[in-house]
Amino acid sequence: MQGHNRVIERVVVTGGAGFIGSHLCHRLRTLGTTVVCIDNMLTGRPENLGALLDDPQFTLIRQDVSEGCDVQGPVDLVLHLASPASPRDYARYPIETLTVGSHGTLNALDLAHRTGARFLLASTSEVYGSPLVHPQSEDYWGNVNPIGPRSVYDEAKRYAEALTMAYHTTLGTDTVIVRLFNTYGPRMRDEDGRALPTFVTQALAGEPITVAGEGLQTRSMCYIDDTVAGILAAATGSHPGPINIGNPTELTILDLAERIRTKCASSAPIVFVERPVDDPDLRRPDISLARSALGWRPSVGIDEGITRTVNWFATRSRQSSRARVAI
Repeated sequence: MQGHNRVIERVVVTGGAGFIGSHLCHRLRTLGTTVVCIDNMLTGRPENLGALLDDPQFTLIRQDVSEGCDVQGPVDLVLHLASPASPRDYARYPIETLTVGSHGTLNALDLAHRTGARFLLASTSEVYGSPLVHPQSEDYWGNVNPIGPRSVYDEAKRYAEALTMAYHTTLGTDTVIVRLFNTYGPRMRDEDGRALPTFVTQALAGEPITVAGEGLQTRSMCYIDDTVAGILAAATGSHPGPINIGNPTELTILDLAERIRTKCASSAPIVFVERPVDDPDLRRPDISLARSALGWRPSVGIDEGITRTVNWFATRSRQSSRARVAI
């Protein structure tokens, strides 16, 4: 894989067995890049890696990156994605979330710095909090509750951004920060608590589809292939970021639920449940910088992306049913 003024032959992906991380690992191997995945499997899953586990150019290190990055040999690029990422996960693992955002980021940065590798921090749109500016551009500082139930994730990522910039400006480490907006697609976990996999799982099972509040809060949903392409464009470029990576098409949570119900051919009712504390009202990225600096923009529309995702969940559900019958 060709990067900015360098050939990228060996990449370390922290959190590489997670949803986005596993897609990155697979994509990197199709490009012929050697991959080292570090994951403690807190929220990642070995099955996400599939055939990579038998690939001699792929190495899985089962380790908590907060305790170290034990990678030997040359490294050209470090992609730091390790962290619980859904509200349900970081509510379950608050200390781990803060630790991987602090100690984990420090260890990943140290690895990049001592090997001369480029470092990419996968930050999040959650650094904008419940935004007072819409759409959100990279120069917006955010509106975050530092002690609320979402703060362990929001502040971990904000600290990780500050640490990354400190390495960049003080030590000269080659770094880039990407702020990922909502991403969806195959390999999302049914139980991770985010809206889209929850809606799909409920609709396929014929269960009531639970929409938080009145469903008028908005999100911008980016299909996984587009997010991966954006991450790699930033990783192989020269811009230090932060750079928003997301799909600027905005829709309400209620609209999302209705689209999924239609795609699933479900007659399940939509029911409204209590809205979580500090749930953001608005989410839409300004991706002007990604377009100009990276030449990147999403290409998969929401309806096509939902169709692909629903088909993956439906296929997996059928496979699980056949396995239960066989037992």
